[in-house]
Amino acid sequence: MRRRETVRLNLPDGHWLEGDWSHETDPGSFAVVFVHGFRSVRGGEKSQAVEAACVRRGWTFAAFDFRGHGASSGTMLDLRGSRLLEDLEAVRSFLAERGATRLGLVGSSMGGWASAWFALRRPETVVGLALIAPGFHFLTARWEKLSPAERERWKQEGFLRIRNEWVDVDLGYGLVEEAPQFPVEKLLSDLARPTLIFQGMKDDIVPYSRVLGYFEKFAYPHMELRLYKDGDHRLTDRKEELAESACEFFQRWLTTPQAQ
Repeated sequence: MRRRETVRLNLPDGHWLEGDWSHETDPGSFAVVFVHGFRSVRGGEKSQAVEAACVRRGWTFAAFDFRGHGASSGTMLDLRGSRLLEDLEAVRSFLAERGATRLGLVGSSMGGWASAWFALRRPETVVGLALIAPGFHFLTARWEKLSPAERERWKQEGFLRIRNEWVDVDLGYGLVEEAPQFPVEKLLSDLARPTLIFQGMKDDIVPYSRVLGYFEKFAYPHMELRLYKDGDHRLTDRKEELAESACEFFQRWLTTPQAQ
């Protein structure tokens, strides 16, 4: 019998995360966690496709809104790399308490950044990563596009207004202030978990050339990259394919010694 529940995780700082998890009567020791992107939410199309793929396999699935997103508490002014990892740690703890001690992370865009850094810090927990247009340069992406005057204004005012067809939000300066703690070079040299990357070549948010450049520099050998020539940033038109491929990838590494 499959069960699906909405839960709230209380955090030490008084905030909370809201999310969903679904599982068989026995949740098992392995769970897949969908990790959403910037200004997205836990229950989008790709998340639903991943959950459906988990249901077909009898696997536990979980997806939570990061702080400042969806039904979780907080605002985007509080967005930090460290807090994304704290949120994932809270999800890990929740699942571990219910017996799911090994995780496959499906991270989209910002969620790809968070998933990769979480795997770097908790390699014993993460069986593998499936990353969709991963923003490995997420913390500095907006900073890099600003002029010196715009950077100084962000620093002095404490926030940057971001407005486009997808978002209208104020982003706190703490995001870039923490960037030196998360150098991409450390990720490239030290990340050692099996990783499958999906990337569209028409992505105007995370350029495929940049992802390809990072991919070439990863030291760990068990990495795969799938390029979609007509794919955009979201890749929602391929959500079922991505979900199935991610789960097949996890299945392979669940039974491979290097992933133990």
